[in-house]
Amino acid sequence: MAALAMAFVFLQGTAGADTGSVTLRDAITRALEKNHLLKSAAFQRSAAGWDRSASRSRYFPRIRLDETLSVSNSPASVFTMKLNEGRFAQQDFDVSNLNHPAHHSDFQTAFTIEQPLFDVSIGRGVELADKEDAVQGAVLERRRQEVAFAVYNSFLGVQKARSFQEVAEQAVADASEHKRLARVRNDAGVGLKSDELRASTFLAEMEQQLISARNALALARLRLAEVTGGEPGDSLDAAEEILPPTSVPGGNELARLALDNRPDLKEAAIGVDKADAGVRLASGSYLPTVYASAGYQTNDRDIPFGRDNDAWTAGVNVHWEIFDGMRRRNEVGKARELRNSAAEYLESYRREVLLQVTESGLNRDEAAKRLEVARHAVQDAEEGVRLVRKRFEGSLATMVELLDAETALTRSRALVTESESDLALATARLYLAAGILLKEVGQ
Repeated sequence: MAALAMAFVFLQGTAGADTGSVTLRDAITRALEKNHLLKSAAFQRSAAGWDRSASRSRYFPRIRLDETLSVSNSPASVFTMKLNEGRFAQQDFDVSNLNHPAHHSDFQTAFTIEQPLFDVSIGRGVELADKEDAVQGAVLERRRQEVAFAVYNSFLGVQKARSFQEVAEQAVADASEHKRLARVRNDAGVGLKSDELRASTFLAEMEQQLISARNALALARLRLAEVTGGEPGDSLDAAEEILPPTSVPGGNELARLALDNRPDLKEAAIGVDKADAGVRLASGSYLPTVYASAGYQTNDRDIPFGRDNDAWTAGVNVHWEIFDGMRRRNEVGKARELRNSAAEYLESYRREVLLQVTESGLNRDEAAKRLEVARHAVQDAEEGVRLVRKRFEGSLATMVELLDAETALTRSRALVTESESDLALATARLYLAAGILLKEVGQ
């Protein structure tokens, strides 16, 4: 008991700042704004958007400016440099000068522009980038659902820990009353000293459970603060009680909602579309490409960006690869197999989603029935304690019987708390399986 008390005091001293209490909706809003995993997914989505823009930019002309300094005594190079600079003279035709020219320098400034006229790979690349952007959007939404569920679970953990603490406090109060009653009977000469000692031991056990319950509540508040993006050591309390709905949509409706709303299922479906785009990209490599280009060039012997002479060029280039050793055929075959793989995965995952919905629905039904049984058990246990207490007061029952009845009552109350939490969590899991958790919690 002393060790538990010291642990609880230590936790209270190191718990950090108490940041107050929040409603479930506010807690989820905080998490969606501050959760680091969610921020990571948002950056991935943003990166996909930039990649999408980069793919579209291939439709625009490419403009380039180059400045090149060349120094050489190669006959062909010197001949070309002088010719480009407009400095070619009669003596340069001398055989000795042609074969053994002195070194020469040239600053070449080139301004070029290239415009795609026909290139299937550009459109297919844009299509792939669009699909990847959609995939990252589905990933982001899936992370949002997961974060919302984590917050819901932590919020429920605070509520559950508080209920356990209340059960423990009630157990301590009842045990104190039993100890008082045993002392009164002992002082009146109609009871036993052993009953008073047994009641004292039972009270100590209940006090230990209360210490553990308080410790669990403090930890639950720390977890809630952490999952909502709080600083390390912050503590956050739940400002409301989560009450699971008395009814949920039917299984067929939930299955339909799951097929329409599950972001991970959308991600798999987009994966098939992306694989289709990959097939079209690979098949497009059989077609030619057509590019137009133009350039303006200046050359100067002495200074960069100078102009001893200038010239321009313009043209159109058609590139068509006729045979490549079956490389493109193999790439198309690979792309088709990847598409088939994605389609099979989608079908498998679709069935898995439907199974998850069915399983979550059955688990919720089970939790609802267990809660109903637990509540009846509390009523029976309360009546049992009342009857045993009356018998004990009339010397018709022992302290052991009374404490056993009280233990059963405490266990039943704790079971109701556990069952209420299980029902709420099972409902959240059902909504998560149907892809509507955020909608159902008010976001």
